[in-house]
Amino acid sequence: MTSCMRPYCDLFALRMLLLISVLILLASSASADNRCRSALASTCEDCLRRGPECAWCSQERFLDGAHVSQRCGSVSDLRVRGCEEDFIENPNVKVEVNATVSGSQVSPREINIHLRPGSEASFVIEVRQLERYPVDLYYLVDVSASMQDNLDRLKTVGLALSHQMKEHSSDFRVGFGSFVDKPVSPYIDVHPSKLLNPCSDYEVHCRPAHGFIHVLPVTENMTEFTRVIQEQRISGNMDTPEGGFDAMLQATVCQKDIGWRPEAKHLLLVMTDQPSHLALDSKLAGIVVPHDGRCHLEDNIYSQTTSMEHPTIGQLAEKLLENNVYSIFAVDQVQYQWYEDLLDLIPGSYVGRLFPKASNLKDLVVHAYKKLLSDVEVQIGVEDGQAHRFWVNVTTFCPDGSSVSGNTKCPSVQPKQTVSFKVTVGMSSCPASGGDQEVLVSVKPVGFNESVTVRVRQVCGCGCTERNRCHDDPNPSPCPAETGACREEGTKPVCSGRGTCKCGTCVCDSSRFGNIYGKFCEMDDFSCTYERGLVCGGQGRCVSGECVCLSGWTGETCACPVSTESCVSDDGLICSGRGKCVCGKCVCDDSRRSGAFCEKCPICYSSCQSHWSCVNCHLSNGLGSEGFQVCNDSCAPSIDYVDDITELVRGKYCLYPSSDKCQYRFLVDLASDRPQLHISRHPVCVWSRRYFKTFLSAFLLTVTLGLGMMAAVRQLLRARNHWSQSNPEQPFDDGHKDPSFVPSTNEKTISYRRDRLPNHPVEMHSHLPKMPLSGTWQ
Repeated sequence: MTSCMRPYCDLFALRMLLLISVLILLASSASADNRCRSALASTCEDCLRRGPECAWCSQERFLDGAHVSQRCGSVSDLRVRGCEEDFIENPNVKVEVNATVSGSQVSPREINIHLRPGSEASFVIEVRQLERYPVDLYYLVDVSASMQDNLDRLKTVGLALSHQMKEHSSDFRVGFGSFVDKPVSPYIDVHPSKLLNPCSDYEVHCRPAHGFIHVLPVTENMTEFTRVIQEQRISGNMDTPEGGFDAMLQATVCQKDIGWRPEAKHLLLVMTDQPSHLALDSKLAGIVVPHDGRCHLEDNIYSQTTSMEHPTIGQLAEKLLENNVYSIFAVDQVQYQWYEDLLDLIPGSYVGRLFPKASNLKDLVVHAYKKLLSDVEVQIGVEDGQAHRFWVNVTTFCPDGSSVSGNTKCPSVQPKQTVSFKVTVGMSSCPASGGDQEVLVSVKPVGFNESVTVRVRQVCGCGCTERNRCHDDPNPSPCPAETGACREEGTKPVCSGRGTCKCGTCVCDSSRFGNIYGKFCEMDDFSCTYERGLVCGGQGRCVSGECVCLSGWTGETCACPVSTESCVSDDGLICSGRGKCVCGKCVCDDSRRSGAFCEKCPICYSSCQSHWSCVNCHLSNGLGSEGFQVCNDSCAPSIDYVDDITELVRGKYCLYPSSDKCQYRFLVDLASDRPQLHISRHPVCVWSRRYFKTFLSAFLLTVTLGLGMMAAVRQLLRARNHWSQSNPEQPFDDGHKDPSFVPSTNEKTISYRRDRLPNHPVEMHSHLPKMPLSGTWQ
């Protein structure tokens, strides 16, 4: 197995890759033409809806006589069929970044893209973490009776938490609100005595149950915060779940009441030891009005708690994201799993186990804050009612160099580091109303107060309606029946025999094989030779059954490029100077050569016979200086004469048989770029004296050895006969039989020849003793 040189291998691989790419492009072009050509595409808008590769030709008199749907095709197809560039309706995908609007954390802030059906556009946004942020923390505490110990702990931990958070925040503020459950049956006991004091059975004075009460807006006055906490009292309800989601949504959307600052990070800390009611649970109390997602605080009390359902998880997640709120669930160990399942449903959320009496509350909040800020995540939303026509894909590039497609989160991001998100937005179809409408797509980093607004302009119309008609007038005015203008020449049939002349214009016939078009119906897309599945190779037009090639192409099927660029080898020569460029490919002058540029010739210099003509030329000129000039045409450029060719060890040894029964030895050196021939000055003749002596010596040696072997064999035979005479065989013994001898019987038929043969053969039987199995010769 032979291996090619590295440069040639790389060049071959590159050219094969280019060839495959060209074939793929041609196949995709043919597929695009098939998608665009359809009788249903009778208008420019219909054509553009068929896909991003489809274009429309609005040129007047284009494809005279053909169906209007023939104006739809790929750009290359329309060009081949004669449509001028200025009349091709082919809206391009555009991405425009508004650099005038900038942000400190998210950039860019505004992007405009133009999409057509089936197309997509990509852009990159960057999210940068700042080192220190102002922080607003709002305590949302479950004040049901089981939370008494945690509430007492909160009265002492608030100040310590404030001091510790100042190490991570440039401006830390806190607020407070409480919740229990909807104050209706079956969630609470509606007995009159229990409405005012749910804990009357335990001789404890509790406050009435409530859905949500906003107690203290976010403030930096920790003294006021401590005072408010000291005044809090527990309440009570009947069932296990609480109204946590109801209270969370109000604390999120009532921004002015809560006091959320636009520039701050918003932390909503939910402390509870029970799960929350979900949306459909409200129906147990006869509440069937879906939550509207708005703020309903009157005198700091949630006024619609008995009128609206609990919000859905999706609705709550949407409002948290919209208002840049991180949610921290500090829950009891028993309910930890229930809230952990919400993390994938609520972006920017964290759940932590709350130890007995909330002993770890301070560390839990600090750890949650660090974790939430180190996770940079984006959420993408499409304008309501339009999402079904768009698709979005996100690839995340994290600061550590990792990238994940389809993931919108990057963990463990440190301050001053930047996360990049490559967002690809695609449009599957146009709206039913058509036209160039604008759709808003939002790209929002979770918990950040900055976002990216993407305006998508849906390109579903054509500009040709503004400057001229998109196609010829289908209802021309009446005219006389004149056929002279419908003949290409006076002798040729009207409309080439493939159409009808109307008002001096050919209306071409339809054909099940393809389309007929042209001023005289002389062109079609099926009667010419196909190349790579395309008429005229996709590089020409079929006119009267023959291919008329575009500029730069030639040949019967327009498959041959006029340029010889594809035949130029690395040395700048056409076919390495050893062939001709025919139809874009090298045809070698020597049949022994091969390769894309005639650069390969495995037997040109490797066989001895290929150099005989050169050696003969030099021998004919006496192996002198005259031979170098006379033999230039038949020899390699480097020839050398040597006295002892055996001294050369590199190359291939060859023999040249001359006419005087002698052979000249020469060596082909293949190490250099071109072979070098080394010719021996001394021939090797068959009947020379040296060969005669060798032959004679070998002959005498063979005869001597043969005689010696014959003498040795003769002596061995004599010694055997002598032994046989000195030890005659004894067929019978006189009573002294050796027990080692075993008699055997051999039967032979012997015929004695006389003058005439007897009538019957004579049979003789003899008993011959076998040789002893063991014994000693005497």
